Amino acid sequence: MYIVVEGAIGVGKTSLCKLLAQEFSATLNLEVVEENPFLALFYENPERFSFNVQTFFLLSRFKQLSNLSQQSLFDDAVISDYLFDKDFIFASMNLRDAEFELYKDLYSHLKPQLRIPDLTIYLRADTPLLLERIAKRGREFERNIDPEYLKNLNTQYENYFRTYQGRLLCVEALEFDYVENLFDQRRILDMTKKALSRSYEEARS
Repeated sequence: MYIVVEGAIGVGKTSLCKLLAQEFSATLNLEVVEENPFLALFYENPERFSFNVQTFFLLSRFKQLSNLSQQSLFDDAVISDYLFDKDFIFASMNLRDAEFELYKDLYSHLKPQLRIPDLTIYLRADTPLLLERIAKRGREFERNIDPEYLKNLNTQYENYFRTYQGRLLCVEALEFDYVENLFDQRRILDMTKKALSRSYEEARS
């Protein structure tokens, strides 16, 4: 079993992944954001550092998910807090012209080598909620994030998942407090299990 949780910055992906990993006794695969040496510079000067930050993320995410694909041959379940396609969503916003063409060439060679999730959970939230949660977690490099950039990112996620081809469960993040509320934890777990069950039934039919 391979489940991915996706959504815009600050929506609560990691918290849900930890809950799912505990429930399914699964391997937890978390994106390592802070290791990107260009990220803080990108938030200060997006035009100058966009190619650096995207290329680093592209190769880092590919390496991590490649290792995961090999490891998962021996594991019963894997929970990840990002899709590889996430990188393309950000790149389409941040890169232009020759840099984007080079990026697309790299991306097109890497993506087919990676495993497809059995289920993707898309956490939806409006921009004010994202800003509130970003402020709450207090990452230094996110302090100056532009609300308009976040709004545009949210739109890009909506557009992406509107045509998503894999098995998808959409969840309104505002309706769940799966960090502290036990009832909401059980609700989101039950929704996930039902979605997985439908996915397996469709695969067998």
